[in-house]
Amino acid sequence: MRRALHPLVWTAATATTALLLTACGTAGRDKDTRSPSVPSGVTAQAGSATSVHVMWDRSTDDRAVTAYEVFRTGKRVVSVPAAKHMIDIEGLAPSSPYTFTVRALDAAGNASPHSAPVPVTTLARTPADTRPPTRPTDVNGRVQGAGSVTLTWGRSSDDRKVTAYDIYQADSRVHSVPGATTTARVTGLRPGTVYTFTVRARDASDNSSPDSRPVDLTTASAPGAAPSTAPTALTATLRTTGPAAHTVDLTWIPPRTGAPVKEHQLHLNGEFATTIVWGGEPPTGRATYSFTVTDKPGTRYSVKLRAKLPDGNWGDFSAQRTVVVGQGPSSGAGRPDPEDRS
Repeated sequence: MRRALHPLVWTAATATTALLLTACGTAGRDKDTRSPSVPSGVTAQAGSATSVHVMWDRSTDDRAVTAYEVFRTGKRVVSVPAAKHMIDIEGLAPSSPYTFTVRALDAAGNASPHSAPVPVTTLARTPADTRPPTRPTDVNGRVQGAGSVTLTWGRSSDDRKVTAYDIYQADSRVHSVPGATTTARVTGLRPGTVYTFTVRARDASDNSSPDSRPVDLTTASAPGAAPSTAPTALTATLRTTGPAAHTVDLTWIPPRTGAPVKEHQLHLNGEFATTIVWGGEPPTGRATYSFTVTDKPGTRYSVKLRAKLPDGNWGDFSAQRTVVVGQGPSSGAGRPDPEDRS
């Protein structure tokens, strides 16, 4: 408890001095003068005749990195949030050399030194090309500990040339590699989490292939962590049920929780869509659910599930499946999960 001061002792001069001392002390404690670390692993890949894809690894800071700035030949061209580690720089000239660097910023405005400069030359302009590469095949993955995975795939073909492969996680591009490369390492993942990856091939005109078959990978759990509560073996198939109507059929295996799982949440395109509740006894093996969609051909639907646990909390999300209207009866079904218990 603060002790009361005698009014004759607490003069205006004393108050001013005390306030200044307090302010100086607070400023000394709160001021952040330490810059983030230099971004490493910077790469610049020509994606087309007019674009370059720049990627980098995370920087560290004593507080938090809040943004990254990308520079082209010493001039800043874009700033992105700290969660982002890649960007497409567009509007470039064909067959032209460029140099890119990246630096990190924190909330106090401290900037890291620039990364090592990375040179790149945009591709030559090609005649009109609207034909996409073929779908990448033989996609496989290997978990490397709790925070990274390695993916491999077979080469795609194109009437001109495959210039890049893009790796997607739950419909978001997370990595790109040159067209001569058929392997990629994805880092920065969470422990004990199921991830769904697909690969697309791209040519110099930025035509992208259809998605590869999805591959599900679950990172290693943190020491002492509880087992995953995600539904497994999720499949999604699309069938036409009318002139402009389609039905998405889902099947999956509920998680083992020690009690029947009576509810699941369905998330569609990253947003909560509905709660699935059985009127009678919930299924003991494989569960099924169907819903109707009426959008035009080419519309993508990405679905994932999570179960309501006996303690009332929602469990981990399942792998994600994607179906595309007009791409056949089983688009996005994916490979059966290795934990399939049907």
